[in-house]
Amino acid sequence: MDFPARTPEPPYYAVVFTSRRTPADAEGYAVTAERMLELASGQPGFLGIESVRAADGHGITVSFWDSLESIRRWGRDAEHRLAQAGGRSKWYAAYRLRVCRVESDRIFEPSENP
Repeated sequence: MDFPARTPEPPYYAVVFTSRRTPADAEGYAVTAERMLELASGQPGFLGIESVRAADGHGITVSFWDSLESIRRWGRDAEHRLAQAGGRSKWYAAYRLRVCRVESDRIFEPSENP
């Protein structure tokens, strides 16, 4: 996984998922999160992902997509729906999901040879 994700020229879409984890089933969560990354990466329209989690359980994951339809299709994926249910029942104390259209994208990458 590239960090930051390599995305195309805008416009494209970002799904911003902010969450607060419970202490429950850390191993099951890790396995499921890895599987969701694998599954999402194979979805049509998937462009990349960036994710961080603090020691206190707060996290932010941003996935990038080429269209709203690609995001909807991912949200309806059967295996993803099962993971969502697990998130609501045991892994998340709270979460928020936002869908945004990326209009502008700037990057700073200093050259290795000044």
